[in-house]
Amino acid sequence: MLTGLPRTFGALADPTRLAIVGRLSHGEATMGELAAPHRITPPAITKHVGVLVDAGLVSRRRVGRTVVCALRPEAISEVEQWLGDLTSYWNRTVDRLEELLREDHDGH
Repeated sequence: MLTGLPRTFGALADPTRLAIVGRLSHGEATMGELAAPHRITPPAITKHVGVLVDAGLVSRRRVGRTVVCALRPEAISEVEQWLGDLTSYWNRTVDRLEELLREDHDGH
């Protein structure tokens, strides 16, 4: 059962959070580095990162007085499984449609 998908997609539905995940896909970043392109306040970036942490997509740790965030790629595995299942379904559907069209064409 893919129970985490609603939380994952909910977290990624916000453009700022999606951009944060995109940035973290290139490596760790501080909260300040994550906030800079969005020109948002420290409390706002903390809230966005908190949503991503709650969804299991991002981890954060303290290094001295700095908070460093990192992507948790294993958290995407459920999304990958869901997309794989969906892709398989559509591939089977298209294959069956091709068979039906071929039968119809050959039958005339």
